[in-house]
Amino acid sequence: MAETTMTPADAPKKRSTKKKIDDAVMAATASAETAAETAKGRFSKAIEDAKAGAEALKGEALEKGAAYKAKVSGTTSDWVDEAKVYAGQAKEKGAALAVEGKTRASDALGTLGKTISETAATIDEKLGVQYGDYARSAARSIQETAAKLEAKDLGELGDDVKEFVRKSPGVAIGVAAIAGFAIARLLSGGSDD
Repeated sequence: MAETTMTPADAPKKRSTKKKIDDAVMAATASAETAAETAKGRFSKAIEDAKAGAEALKGEALEKGAAYKAKVSGTTSDWVDEAKVYAGQAKEKGAALAVEGKTRASDALGTLGKTISETAATIDEKLGVQYGDYARSAARSIQETAAKLEAKDLGELGDDVKEFVRKSPGVAIGVAAIAGFAIARLLSGGSDD
């Protein structure tokens, strides 16, 4: 490779290029400073507008709160009476749903026990009589539990639940979490939306 040497004629070109670069850097710096000042000014204006909006909302909220307070103070007994009616309706609906849930649970347990009992013969053939006996025993236990559940009223079930929670709080929390998940799935229609 041949080395290039700078001639005295090339020096002004180099200075001219360096001058252009310096000018471009200074122009870019000035432009950036101007943009920063503009952004700072806009940000300050936005903060001022937000403060003014917040003050206006605060005033409006205080006015509405005072009006609501005046309205409610005169009709508190009406609201209490209406709330009692709704509470009574909710209690009745809850009791009806609890009875329906108890019936469904006992029916499901009975069906599960029957299904296990019916498959015990197949289990005997496939895995052996010992495992079939386990299945029959499990089926009897499930069917007995279903019968006990059906025979108890809601008050007795509530007492049983309280006793279970007192004896096994960790298991109760796990069961409640699973039941909550199942109820949520039922209410959402079982979709994965």
